[in-house]
Amino acid sequence: MAFKAFSDYLLLEKNYSKLTLKAYLNDLEEFQIFAISEFNSDSINEVHYNQIRNWIVALVESGITNRTINRKISSLNTYYRFLLKIKAIEVNPLNKHKALKVNKKIQVPFSEAEMKAVMDAVHSANDFEGLRNRLIIELFYATGIRRIELVNLKCSDVDFANKSLKVLGKRNKERYIPLLDSVIDTIKSYMKVRNELVIVSDDTYLFLTKKGVKVYETLVYRIINDYFSMVSSKVKRSPHILRHSFATHLLNQGANLNAVKELLGHSSLAATQVYTHNSIAELKKVYTDAHPRSKK
Repeated sequence: MAFKAFSDYLLLEKNYSKLTLKAYLNDLEEFQIFAISEFNSDSINEVHYNQIRNWIVALVESGITNRTINRKISSLNTYYRFLLKIKAIEVNPLNKHKALKVNKKIQVPFSEAEMKAVMDAVHSANDFEGLRNRLIIELFYATGIRRIELVNLKCSDVDFANKSLKVLGKRNKERYIPLLDSVIDTIKSYMKVRNELVIVSDDTYLFLTKKGVKVYETLVYRIINDYFSMVSSKVKRSPHILRHSFATHLLNQGANLNAVKELLGHSSLAATQVYTHNSIAELKKVYTDAHPRSKK
C-alpha cells in the first residue's frame, strides 16, 4: 500500500489540511474493505474500473447521495493519479470515469434587510459574549471568510495600522482582506473585554469562549443559526450562507468578479461564478422595472 507516501504527498506537497487528508484516507480505506470482501484483494492498486463501478453501484444502493459518491471517487482518482506520478501503476482505472449527475443546490443568501435586522440586534452588545458574537457576524459579512478560517484567526492576524486581516485559507494559502472602520471599532471593543477574562488558555487566538479557550466550529454555527433564526425563515442559516451573502451583495452592487474571487480565496473563477445567479436575478429585476418596453 502506498497510503503513507500518498498521505505525505497530500500533506507536504499539496498542503492539504489534516481534516481533508483524513477524509481522503477514510475513502481509500472504505474502498479497500470493499475490495477485500468482494474480490478477495487487499491491494486497490491493481483493481480494474469494473470493480470500482461495482463499488459505485453498492454505494448508490446503500442510499448515499451522488454528491458524496462523487467525492469518494474523487479521493480514489487523486490516489491513482499519485500512483501514476510515482510510476507505481501504468494506467489510471478512473481515467474515463464520468461523475454522477447531481442536483445543483441553490444557496439562498440572506437579504440586505435580514442582514440589517441582525446587525441592528447585535449593535448594542457590550458584554464579552455579546461583543464576540457581534464581531463574528460582522467579520463573516464584511470579509466573506470561511468558518474554519474564522475559528483559526489569531490576534496577530489583525493589522490595525493597515486596516486589514490576514487569513490562512485552503492549502495554507494566505490572503489579506481589507477591514471596514466599523469592523475595526468592533474588534477594539471586543479585545477590551476579551483582555478582562480571568482565565485564558489559548491567548494567541482571536475568538475565545467565556472559559478562555479557542472557539470551535459547532459553536460558531450555533451563534449564526440562533441570531438569524430571529429574522429569517430560511431553512439554512449558517456561516456559509453569510459567506454567500457577502459575495452576492458585492456583485449586486457592481463589484468585479475577479476582485470577489480574491476576497473569497477561490483558486479559480469558476468557483466564484456560482454566486452570480443572484446577481443576475437582481439585474433582471432592475432591468424589468426600468426598461420602457417592460411596461407594455
